[in-house]
Amino acid sequence: MGYQYEYTRGSFEPSFESLYQFECPEWFRDAKFGMWSHWGPQSVPMYGDWYARNMYVEDSPQYLYHVRHYGHPSKFGYKDIVPLWKAENFDPEELMALYKKAGAKYFMAQAMHHDNFFNYDSKIHRFNSVQMGPHKDIVGLWKEAAGKEGLHFGVTEHHGASFEWMNTNKLCDTRGPYAGVPYDGNDPEYLDFYHDNKHTIRPGARHHYTWDESWYPRWYEAIREVVDKYEPEVLYSDGALPFYRNYATTEDPTYIPGLSMTAHLYNSSAAKNGGVNQAVYLHKDSREEFYRVGLLDFERSMGTEIRKYPWQTDTCLGRWFYDVRAIYKGPKLVTDLLVDIVSKNGNLLLNIPQRPDGTIDDECRDTLEKLAEWIAVCGEGIYGTRPYEVCGEGPTVGKAEEETIWTRYDIRYTRKGETVYAFLLAGADVVLLHELRNAEAVKKVTLLGYGEVPYNTQLGVLTVKLPEKLPCEYSNCLKIAF
Repeated sequence: MGYQYEYTRGSFEPSFESLYQFECPEWFRDAKFGMWSHWGPQSVPMYGDWYARNMYVEDSPQYLYHVRHYGHPSKFGYKDIVPLWKAENFDPEELMALYKKAGAKYFMAQAMHHDNFFNYDSKIHRFNSVQMGPHKDIVGLWKEAAGKEGLHFGVTEHHGASFEWMNTNKLCDTRGPYAGVPYDGNDPEYLDFYHDNKHTIRPGARHHYTWDESWYPRWYEAIREVVDKYEPEVLYSDGALPFYRNYATTEDPTYIPGLSMTAHLYNSSAAKNGGVNQAVYLHKDSREEFYRVGLLDFERSMGTEIRKYPWQTDTCLGRWFYDVRAIYKGPKLVTDLLVDIVSKNGNLLLNIPQRPDGTIDDECRDTLEKLAEWIAVCGEGIYGTRPYEVCGEGPTVGKAEEETIWTRYDIRYTRKGETVYAFLLAGADVVLLHELRNAEAVKKVTLLGYGEVPYNTQLGVLTVKLPEKLPCEYSNCLKIAF
């Protein structure tokens, strides 16, 4: 392969063995809940995810919308969408204050999506948000706002798949008035944006990390620029560790850019924190030999049991990029997700869809305000907790992307020291906690937001009598002192 990836030297080397020394920082384990801005030029049409790719896929919904709204992609391509992103009403400080109020302890900003547009002041790529579009350092503004609110700050990168993902712009229509007319991605003036990737087109194939090794150092250069410029406490890759699958072609793991980037992230963090790494790398390969260099992320899904290592689920109130057709998750689903995930040693990262002008919809704002009310009561059982001996009890498995119909028997547990918290996922007048260990040793039971409640521990089962009016509209939480 022949390319050496430069990284900050320190305790971590770019090898699996060295990076297995990673230990999740306590701040991330305590935080539990983060929010995310998944935003960029693809928000402009307000027509959903993967617009920059699908607008070049003949007869797809986004292609049809594009042709009828903007014109044919041989004449009006994605490069022409970019100047339409103005972010003219973007108020990061107001949004960050709202996100903090709603319970976020960390915030993630999208540095770049698969579309090869950078949301910051890049010195290596002209298609960026300072030179084009909003003429604002979006990532920098988010970081400044997060700092003012005392939130931890991270960035997400979706760049690894960009080289192959963007290849549809090299196609043309197969029929109709523009049959055979090349889309604008074939214009050599814009190959730095659209990529020289025509050779990667394979009919019917989904995008993935490319086998073209010329892309790997370009990915590395871009992500190192982000890490060095913004010093994130979390770095998230939208995919598996880049680009480990070529590991079989070399005996030297330092040729795997994802390993070098992870070592660079951790060593850079340690250099600023008295020799102790405080950064987290998240990616999406569920095989332990790969994800253990950092933490595992699940997209729009979650596990059924407590995982040994901390992990994260990322999801969205609607769709990733703003979509006028989206139906949003409500506060009940979000709180159910948070409780279920935290009980299993996970964190929740929630994306809030933004319009191209930077604002959010009233439905989103209403959900955030109701989350704030719930967090004010039940946050004690979320933040700073660790898994209990079991994640919960009851017959129902939670759903990640639609509301779950819980029963009175569905309970999720967390703990903090000698205190156990039991989240009641459905309303009831009396609850029985069969899986609570050492019930006879219980000294006091408090319903958060209400006060002490009567209980008994006959036959080793904690039975709690609840008031007629519960403090929370969604799941309520018992604080159990031993």
